[in-house]
Amino acid sequence: MPTQQKALLLQKKQGDWEVGTVEVPKPGPDQLLVKVEATALNPVDWAIQVHGLFIENFPAVVGFDAAGVVEEVGEDVTGFTPGDKVLFEGSLGNTQATFQQYSLSNADVTAKIPGNITVDQAATIPLCLATAALALFDAGSAGLFPPWEEKGRGKYAGKPIVVFGGATSVGQFAIQLVKLAGFSPIIATASLKNTSLLEAIGVTHVLDRNLSSDVLLAEIMKITAETPVEVVFDAFSRPTPPSALDILAPGGTLVLVQPDPGDLGKEAAAQGKKAVGVYGDVNVPDRRKTRQSLYAKLTALLESGEIKPTRVELLPRGLTGIPGGLKRLENGEASGFKFVVRPQETP
Repeated sequence: MPTQQKALLLQKKQGDWEVGTVEVPKPGPDQLLVKVEATALNPVDWAIQVHGLFIENFPAVVGFDAAGVVEEVGEDVTGFTPGDKVLFEGSLGNTQATFQQYSLSNADVTAKIPGNITVDQAATIPLCLATAALALFDAGSAGLFPPWEEKGRGKYAGKPIVVFGGATSVGQFAIQLVKLAGFSPIIATASLKNTSLLEAIGVTHVLDRNLSSDVLLAEIMKITAETPVEVVFDAFSRPTPPSALDILAPGGTLVLVQPDPGDLGKEAAAQGKKAVGVYGDVNVPDRRKTRQSLYAKLTALLESGEIKPTRVELLPRGLTGIPGGLKRLENGEASGFKFVVRPQETP
């Protein structure tokens, strides 16, 4: 077991990325040390660098999606042994970030990878699935009943739902979860080139993301036959389309993938509606009940195909491929797939 590893370091606030060497951490109680075989890129990664968000201590390791092999098991951990293939969501703080060759994970929010998906595919899952699941089904956000729990399947049968940004990674997981929950019709906005992709995971109607607000509202009314839309999920939230609140019935909930709905929350309240946000981190203690219940069922959901990973574009040269991938992500060059790198292949 090495004591040193390669990591992609952010040298200073809004600084450059540089591959360097850091210590391999030791797992504490209830933790696993995982050899990171694959890590995926997310918009938050480039936003941290470009906008100087969240991090004050440098050099810093970033990254929130990982899959790999358990190397060491900490005290009080049950259910995992060295050699297990697992996926987990990284966290801020160098030892649990994923743009490095070894990382710590919290055992209660780590899932074994079933044999029907690859390690690369598994790396696309953690952050975006967590964001969708916590936003929709945690009491601190929309508070719907989780479809992975007993009596949750089909609970919302016959209720329409609208997902803005359906082809985003968060959107794809939200669609799969609301399908399990029984929502129908499932209406998603996206580039029409992603129609087949979205229909394959449960969308019943794909509407062009470039439709004007009036036309979009009219199309949704046709589809729902004026059945009230009680939930709208904005998987993009940069910014939220003006039509999002117009689509909602009185008392309905607009779900955003940002921690604070801000002025939109006030606007929703003035209309007798609600806007809620989410911080999509399963490592946060106040999400404990939802995060543990999701991860307890995640391996089975993946094995059954009820939850499918996002399509992968593999970037070469390990960690050195991340900066270029983040620039492409910032430029909007990832539609319907995620960039993945293999840290162990770093030159």
